[in-house]
Amino acid sequence: MELSRRQMMMGAAAVPVAGRLHAAPTLSGPLPDDESYWAGIAAQYDVLPGVVQLENGNWGMMARPVLDHYQAAVRRVNRETSYYARRGLGPDLMAVRARVAAKLGVRPDEIAFTRNATEALKALIGGYNRLRPGDAVLYADLDYDSMQACCDALQRSRGVDIVRIALPEPATHQGLIDCYAAALDANPQVRLILLTHLSHRTGLVVPVREIVAMARARSVDAIVDAAHSWGQLDFTLPDLGADFVGLNLHKWIGAPLGVGALYIRKAKVDLIDPDPANAPPFAANSQARVHTGTVDFAAQLTVPAALDFQDAIGDSARTARLRFLRDRWAEELRGMSGLEILTPPDPRLYGGITSFRFARRTNAEDNVAIAKLLLDEHRIFTVHRTGPARGACVRVTPALFNSSADVDLFLEAVRSLLRTLR
Repeated sequence: MELSRRQMMMGAAAVPVAGRLHAAPTLSGPLPDDESYWAGIAAQYDVLPGVVQLENGNWGMMARPVLDHYQAAVRRVNRETSYYARRGLGPDLMAVRARVAAKLGVRPDEIAFTRNATEALKALIGGYNRLRPGDAVLYADLDYDSMQACCDALQRSRGVDIVRIALPEPATHQGLIDCYAAALDANPQVRLILLTHLSHRTGLVVPVREIVAMARARSVDAIVDAAHSWGQLDFTLPDLGADFVGLNLHKWIGAPLGVGALYIRKAKVDLIDPDPANAPPFAANSQARVHTGTVDFAAQLTVPAALDFQDAIGDSARTARLRFLRDRWAEELRGMSGLEILTPPDPRLYGGITSFRFARRTNAEDNVAIAKLLLDEHRIFTVHRTGPARGACVRVTPALFNSSADVDLFLEAVRSLLRTLR
């Protein structure tokens, strides 16, 4: 079923800037290969012409009705300034937070807005107060660079040791669980692990729920990086079983740039120190654990419009479409001589993102060059990624505005490069 402009605008218009929240219309789920339906979705985005954009992992493009809502919110905030900020903004933002919490399946006071997932995770890692000298923190090669750096900083500030592991490649569901189990068994001093739900490097999805439960049984806490998974996968926070999570809303939820979120389970809030910019007495909630100062209020006020747009599509339908676009190229190329696909075919272990590498081309320079060839010769935009223990790669990240034809162009481009680069 094609989604009409009127239906999309119903979703965006359902939440005025003042924050009076109403549910988005519920639509029956489309099939992931219904190109007519998805063309209707794609028509709601103003896509750059002349380039096949397959690098959508940096941040997500706002759909046009969401952008319209954001521009209206900017005008209001700019026009009313502190007259609005000191009289009505607080309750409006609390209503937005309640909407996000409901979507995530948690309490509103367990959620606090940040400017991005990095800021949220920095507060969680830096504020985690259970560590003592001689304890250890564990992270993996596919975790985000800045979060690795935050863990490394604990070595200097808390006197802890760092345990670094490389996730198996190729990965399996049980193999990933076993990898973390082996690391914890070999390093009983570990008290905190960093888990990336969906890797920005390769797209690998880690079985967070199982690993969190295994760690908790060993008295180890886990901080989960869900920057790329929320909106790309279909889940709520209780599904993960995690106590501490950092999220983005400007990637796969499609909110304006500058909106992330921090989650702390209510029963565990005392394990994260209040932000030093906050003065006592400290509330027993997540908000006391961050202090961002003045932010883009219009961006936060636009979050319900972004959720309305996504809810009109449906979480399971969106996930299925992104996997369909990924499968169309990754599974077609899997097994080809000279090419590695860096996420397995198990749908539990991937979403829309997947990376690839050519045999014997594992350094950063090689993969920068491959991404450049894709752009210069085929007008397809991707990005190289470094960090996996077995070498650099090229990341491919489709979005809802991409078509099967876009993916087919990429597929033929990779085949062409395989012939010329062998």
